[in-house]
Amino acid sequence: MSEIKNINWNYPTPIWFGLNRSLEIASALKNLNITKPLVVTDPQFSKNESFKKIMRNLSDASIQFSIFTNLKGNPTGQNVSDGVKVFNSDLNDGVIAIGGGSALDAGKAIAFMSKQKESIWFFEDIGDNWTYANLENMPKVLAIPTTAGTGSETGRASLIIDEETSSKKIIFHPSILPDLVILDPNLTISLPAHLTAATGMDALAHCIEAFCSPVYHPMAHGIAVEGIRNIKNNLVVAFKEPQNIAARAKMLVSSPMGSTAFQKGLGAIHSLSHPINAVHDIHHGLTNAIFMPYVLKFNQPAIESKLKLLSNYLELKNTTFDGFIDWIIKLRQELAIPHTLAELKVDFDFESLAEMALVDPSTPTNPINMNVSDMKQLYINAYEGKL
Repeated sequence: MSEIKNINWNYPTPIWFGLNRSLEIASALKNLNITKPLVVTDPQFSKNESFKKIMRNLSDASIQFSIFTNLKGNPTGQNVSDGVKVFNSDLNDGVIAIGGGSALDAGKAIAFMSKQKESIWFFEDIGDNWTYANLENMPKVLAIPTTAGTGSETGRASLIIDEETSSKKIIFHPSILPDLVILDPNLTISLPAHLTAATGMDALAHCIEAFCSPVYHPMAHGIAVEGIRNIKNNLVVAFKEPQNIAARAKMLVSSPMGSTAFQKGLGAIHSLSHPINAVHDIHHGLTNAIFMPYVLKFNQPAIESKLKLLSNYLELKNTTFDGFIDWIIKLRQELAIPHTLAELKVDFDFESLAEMALVDPSTPTNPINMNVSDMKQLYINAYEGKL
């Protein structure tokens, strides 16, 4: 990308992409008929100069707003409930969700739950409970990601921790999809290197698992392929050269590509990650990165031919299945990602984690059917470094 041009897309939701597009926030709110937004962000980004600049932009436009920052790295049901209370007490009429995946997931859930009578857990992505949601006067959401990974800005769900059961649950409804997205690469420049790596690997996990999913969805399949190529060509550059705006831009675009692609389904990388994220509050992208080669190796009988074709498109030197695994391992090394769970220095209960992983919503679309023993063995493999 020799030159970054501002452009507007409309898939799967309106997206304003380009440098300094975040400064068009007043126009975006006018476009959505939001007059008094609740700004949802994480505590860390609320101290960032870019955030303060955007808030000054709102004030200069005489827009009244509230700010909610009471979020954990993996947002909880209590975080959402607290946000809903602020939204209703301050008479807000829309949400600006700005930050990483936690802020985007929480902001979307706050807007959605502000109109519901049922508990948030009623809308877990099981069965058809989503069809019972109250959609009258649903607040609109403007999503502004500051990391290039989760793709929550183009997702129809929020991942929220149920602290009573220590489980990460997918809260789903088509109306959770943000109404407008602003992708401004400048907002990702200050992202620390370890988060650039972890969030980038999260986007890669989304694209690879979508690509490997047996579900037939040719549009999502194609997006996954191009997302993987973008990440291969730009993630290490963004990690090593944080000011490289072209690489940052390509990575920022790859993030919503990943979440758009995983309409095709995910797999055991995410199934294994979610329980650890919920129980131990470890970064989701980091655990996805650790599990990636172990899960790909487990799925080899079902995905080997796919990954050979993909390797050719990516122009890897070794286009065999093992060559693809070697690329993943080398990529993680360049990004200073641990090779094993043991390096996290956490005591894991693989028995209980395996049971949680088996019933995770990502499991049914894994290329190979799994049982609890498979899940436990993958945890052990990832802990001991056995490929």
